[in-house]
Amino acid sequence: MNATRPQARPAPAAVRPKARKAVRADGVEAGAALATDDASSSRLRDAERSRRRILAAARSEFAENGLAGTRLDTVAQLAGVDKRLIYYYFKNKQNLFLDVLIDAMTHIRSEETKLKLLDLEPVEAVRTLIRFSWDYYLANPEFIRLINTENLHRAQHLAMSDRIQHINRPLVEMLGTVLERGRVAGVFRGGVDPLQLYLSMVGLTYYYVSNQHTLSHMFRRDLMTPRAQAERLSHVTDVLLGYLLPS
Repeated sequence: MNATRPQARPAPAAVRPKARKAVRADGVEAGAALATDDASSSRLRDAERSRRRILAAARSEFAENGLAGTRLDTVAQLAGVDKRLIYYYFKNKQNLFLDVLIDAMTHIRSEETKLKLLDLEPVEAVRTLIRFSWDYYLANPEFIRLINTENLHRAQHLAMSDRIQHINRPLVEMLGTVLERGRVAGVFRGGVDPLQLYLSMVGLTYYYVSNQHTLSHMFRRDLMTPRAQAERLSHVTDVLLGYLLPS
């Protein structure tokens, strides 16, 4: 499948207001063509705005109620659109959930790109990525719930598309570059698999945030106090950077 998201199409006449016919001055065909182009561009912008509203509403509903508990009537109401638009753009609830997942993955990868890790010294780059991952999970509980929901479904929705591989591959490649630069500089040991390192980073941060309620109850300790969060971030950073130290 194509790795790029298809451009939002203008909604059919049945679910959008009819555009008023442009009044054309006699003999001015260029003006009429310009008016037509402007109207077409406006419809495309409206279509993309509608699509983004649907995705935002769906993200909230899927995160709160899961796949089975989400109703498209509620999504349409929250998005302020006719429900037929959801079927027009996404076909069904399964495809809508897939697009929400991909949108969520695209966002976190986009935010990671802004870190400009390759502009930092290797140790600082790894430290920055750890801190970002920790802060992102704390600030985006919907992201965690969406991923947990997809895990319950054994990634059957992500398996419907190859876009997710294209989204995630650049991060692993960038981390590999950071690790190699650190090896050459003598601050990291060699032979570190960037994917394994990232999985460890995610495991040490994501798991803690995702399971905060059960862990806090089991160990009779509030794991989300500011002090507890600072201790966890410090521990994760020490563990991962300690692993990277040259022998």
